[in-house]
Amino acid sequence: MDYASGGSGSGGDHHHHHDASGRRKKRYHRHTAHQIQRLESMFKECPHPDEKTRLQLSRELGLAPRQIKFWFQNRRTQMKAQHERADNCALRAENDKIRCENIAIREALKNVICPSCGGPPVGEDSYFDEQKLRMENAQLKEELDRVSSIAAKYIGRPISQLPPVQPIHISSLDLSMSSFGGGGMVGPSLDLDLLPGSSSTMPGLPFPAMSISDMDKSLMADIAGNAMDELIRLLQTNEPLWMKSPVDGREVLNLESYERIFPRANTHLRSPNIRIEASRDSGVVIMNGLALVDMFMDANKWVELFPTIVSRARTLEVISSGILGSQSGTLQLMYEELHVLSPFVPPRQLYFLRFCQQIEQGSWAIVDVSYDIPQENQFASPCKTHRLPSGCLIQDMPNGYSKVTWVEHLEIEEKAPVHRLFRDLIHSGLAFGAERWLATLQRMCERFACLMVTGNSTRDLGGVIPSAEGKRSMMKLAQRMVSSFCQSINPSNGHQWTTLSGLNEFEVRATLHKCTDPGQPNGVVLSAATTIWLPIPPQNVFDFFRDERTRHQWDVLSNQAPVQEVAHIANGSHPGNCISVLRAFNTNQNNMLILQESCIDASGSLVVFGPVDLPAINIAMSGEDPSYIPLLPSGFTITPDGRPGNQQQIQAAGGDGASTSSNAAAAAVMGGGGGGRSGGAGGSLITVVFQILVSSLPSAKMSPESVNTVNNLIGTTVHQIKAALNCSTTTS
Repeated sequence: MDYASGGSGSGGDHHHHHDASGRRKKRYHRHTAHQIQRLESMFKECPHPDEKTRLQLSRELGLAPRQIKFWFQNRRTQMKAQHERADNCALRAENDKIRCENIAIREALKNVICPSCGGPPVGEDSYFDEQKLRMENAQLKEELDRVSSIAAKYIGRPISQLPPVQPIHISSLDLSMSSFGGGGMVGPSLDLDLLPGSSSTMPGLPFPAMSISDMDKSLMADIAGNAMDELIRLLQTNEPLWMKSPVDGREVLNLESYERIFPRANTHLRSPNIRIEASRDSGVVIMNGLALVDMFMDANKWVELFPTIVSRARTLEVISSGILGSQSGTLQLMYEELHVLSPFVPPRQLYFLRFCQQIEQGSWAIVDVSYDIPQENQFASPCKTHRLPSGCLIQDMPNGYSKVTWVEHLEIEEKAPVHRLFRDLIHSGLAFGAERWLATLQRMCERFACLMVTGNSTRDLGGVIPSAEGKRSMMKLAQRMVSSFCQSINPSNGHQWTTLSGLNEFEVRATLHKCTDPGQPNGVVLSAATTIWLPIPPQNVFDFFRDERTRHQWDVLSNQAPVQEVAHIANGSHPGNCISVLRAFNTNQNNMLILQESCIDASGSLVVFGPVDLPAINIAMSGEDPSYIPLLPSGFTITPDGRPGNQQQIQAAGGDGASTSSNAAAAAVMGGGGGGRSGGAGGSLITVVFQILVSSLPSAKMSPESVNTVNNLIGTTVHQIKAALNCSTTTS
């Protein structure tokens, strides 16, 4: 798409010139009144002049042939936009007229009387009357949606956000317009819609009303093009841009070389509090390139793919669509929040441009770069994040897999100190680095591959899960549980964490939120969480939590009753990636089971669980839609502590830092080995999260009884974990 602006109004055109660093600069030419008058008169006669005419004009007006060509291109674009705007206004007026007539006729029909008897007229059957009106209304809504989408392109927001032409009394007939915004672009379905619609409902998020002019779009295209050029160089260049970290062998950016190759204006004015996080990693992913590209360009699927990193995302505006139905050339403005799974670390909020380009057959690059939007955001994060050109190169492999090279490059300005437990992990760049993105992508793609497999492994059956549909339904239910758990750790705006005062030696934070989603219990839920540090390798902690044989040592709610695994579904090549259905012995609740998913990769691990009653589990196991089964998940997140002394051990176990599979990487980073304390492979940060339904009344508040209950629950659980792992004297 040609983003150059100009025409008779501006009387100018852009020329690109390159400086010594290879970066493009623009020089602006303003045409004289005589030149514009002559060009306009020629445009009226011939909007598409041939080369001979353009050369003649060039000589006559003293302009370069390219300038003449660009002027006519821009004038044609401008004229087309004017015509479409006029058509659009006419369509809107016609649509409003039809809508008003429809309402007026319906109101008149209500008051009509029979001239013979004074009663209502005998007409068609009322059911068919209503059906006819509904069909007519659906057609009107379709027309309105179509017009609105055209209008949105030119006025920056949908018609539904504009003031009405005149006040109209709307009767009981449903005339509501369909909603705009939300999920971004939808790629071809791969049966990967594990959370349909859930990730696009983000109440209270700081989305300003979009009003993007053609000039803004031209600027965005320019920023995205330059960012893509920079990303490709970052992906393809090794030394001196990238070097191995002496601490852990990861690929980190040489900032001196970077600033020499990519000089930026005003770097001397940069705040001394700004910290740079830059890393690169590559690995093989079990998914083809086209499927990956489609998922990356869809905001909902983006959240589904990275629930442990991205808590919410939204496509705010599609600036340009791909060429010939493909994603290549797609440019969109997006918003996302990134999180570490702990209430002690505030989320990072980002407005950014995402641009996709096919480099060659079977090879795509996707670049993200921050785009500042003026806003008054009362929920501004205490961590200001600016994303420099970052993204990935996706290359198809002959076996249907993809090689993915990932670059993360962020400028961070912390307005408040990082919590002491997470300081090492965040300042090392591991918390949001390329390695974490890639390890999560590898694990999730293995999960999707397992979802597609129709057969069942021997442990999946045992007569419990009767079919492949049952297995798929159980996997979707567990995926929704994990996503809900991750989102509960980063509540949406308006639901902020409150520190509870208690007698524990660790800090407990809580938040109340109202559940109206059909996939959650109806009422007010209290979420409470804390993070502790233990001098034990993350792998050992993960094994302790996921093993049903040791569950009674920490599960306060089961009254120390032993549990039995009654169903097991493998979720990936690592044995820790699985879904289990557990049944507790010696309890009065024989009708209640526990659904649990455990997952592990090089960046950390999760064990998430929730009570599900027997009839609901039977619905899922029979292959029916599990979307309405209520879930209230609790669980644990386990991450390496990021302490410098421990990273050398990780490197010794893990090779060169470029992970090749989630299985190998998880084994390396998690430290492996037997139980007990082993400081050599590093300590663990463990976040404990419990959610309890405190009231079915939507107006319930956080009562002292609820606070006391949840404080005791978390306190007892933490003490039992420490006792079982022989860390009773450890302080965080």
